[in-house]
Amino acid sequence: MGIDRPDDDDLPPAEQPDNPGNATDVPAYDSKQPGREHFEPPDREEHYERLRAEGALEQPPAGDQQQAAEDPGPAAALEDQGTTDDRSEPGQRPKADEPAANDQQAPNVDRPPENDAAATEDQAPKGERSKAGEPTEDAQDAQAAGWAQKADMSRWMWGEYLKKWPPEERPPIDRSDDPPGSWRADIIRYLSPEDNVEVEQQCDVIADREAKLISPRLREVESCDPDRHLIGFDQRLKGRDRIKEKVYDDMDLLSRSTREAISLLPDAIRYTFEYDEARYTQGVRADIARMKEQGFKLEVLKNFWSDDQYKGINSQWIEPVSGQRFEMQFHTGISAEAKEITHKAYERLRTHQANAFEELVLEAFQRKVSADVPVPIGATDIPDYPEREQHA
Repeated sequence: MGIDRPDDDDLPPAEQPDNPGNATDVPAYDSKQPGREHFEPPDREEHYERLRAEGALEQPPAGDQQQAAEDPGPAAALEDQGTTDDRSEPGQRPKADEPAANDQQAPNVDRPPENDAAATEDQAPKGERSKAGEPTEDAQDAQAAGWAQKADMSRWMWGEYLKKWPPEERPPIDRSDDPPGSWRADIIRYLSPEDNVEVEQQCDVIADREAKLISPRLREVESCDPDRHLIGFDQRLKGRDRIKEKVYDDMDLLSRSTREAISLLPDAIRYTFEYDEARYTQGVRADIARMKEQGFKLEVLKNFWSDDQYKGINSQWIEPVSGQRFEMQFHTGISAEAKEITHKAYERLRTHQANAFEELVLEAFQRKVSADVPVPIGATDIPDYPEREQHA
C-alpha cells in the first residue's frame, strides 16, 4: 500500500469520495492552536505514482474541449494562478493604465476575496534562495505572512468549482438480500458475515495496541519538545467502515485473506506532528530519532516537499512487539491547512469518476494551493527511506 494522507472515514456521509460538494470552511491557520483538528485521507501516494508513471494527463474528449471553450468556469481562474491578486473578476485583470473595474462596480458576491498578499511579498526582502525551490528566511516569512489571504482565495476558487460540478447525490444502498451480520459499502464492496466478524475483531485488537503500546510512547516523544505538538489526536484511529473498504480492496485485487489484509494496512492508526516553519527540519529529524529510541521501526518515509500537489512528509512505522503498523505525518501549520483545503479535491480525484477536464481543474487547484505553502529551510534534504531509485 502506498503512503498517503489520512482517509475520509471521520467525515460525515455527504463528504465521502464520490461527493465533492462540501464547501465547509477550514479554520484559518493559527500556530497557537496545538490541538487543531484536521481531516485526513490516504492513498495520495498511489495517485501521484500513477500520474508520474503516465507522465501527463490525458487530453479531454472533444465534447469537454468545446465545453471548456464556451464556459471556462473555475478553470480560467485556476490556470491563471500566478495573477489572481487584484483582479476585478475571475480570469480578468485591469490594464496597467486603467483603474481596476471593481473600483467602479457595486459589490459582487462572485468576486474573489481581496488579496494584498502579492504586494506585501513584493515589498519584502527576498534575499537569495538557499537551494532550488527553497527560500531564505526573509522570503519564507513573507510567504507565511500572506498565507491567510491566499487560503481565502483558494476557498473561493473551490466554491467556483462547486458551481460547475455540484455535488452528486448517492443512491441508498439496497441491502434487502444481504444476510444478517454482513457489511456493504456500495454495489461492489461487500463482506460476508464471517469476514465482517473477523475485521471487527481485528479492529478491537488494533484499538487495544494503540492505547497500550503506541500512543503512550508517542506522547513521551511529544513531551520532549514543547514547540511542536501532535494534532488531530482524536482521529488517530481510522473509521471501521473505511478499514473494511480497504480490506475488501486488498482481498479483491491482491487475493489476500481477511487477516492478512488488515495486518498489512499501514494507516489503521495515524498521527501528525505539526511544527513551526523555522523549527521544522531540525524538529522532524529529532523526532524520527526519538521514535526509534522508543523502539519503533521505520518502514517507509516519503518526502513530498518537492511535490507540486502536496507538501509534507509521510512515514510508516511498526511497533515490534505486536507487529502493528501505523502512520506518522510531519507538517507545518500551513502545510496541514493546505491539505485540509485540498481534501475534497483529492477525494474526488481518488474516485476516478471525474472526466479529463474536471481532473485537470482539480489538479490545477491542488497545485495552486501547494505552491502557496512555504517550504521550510532544509526540508527537502530529509531523505526518503528507503531512498528512491534515481533514474538516468
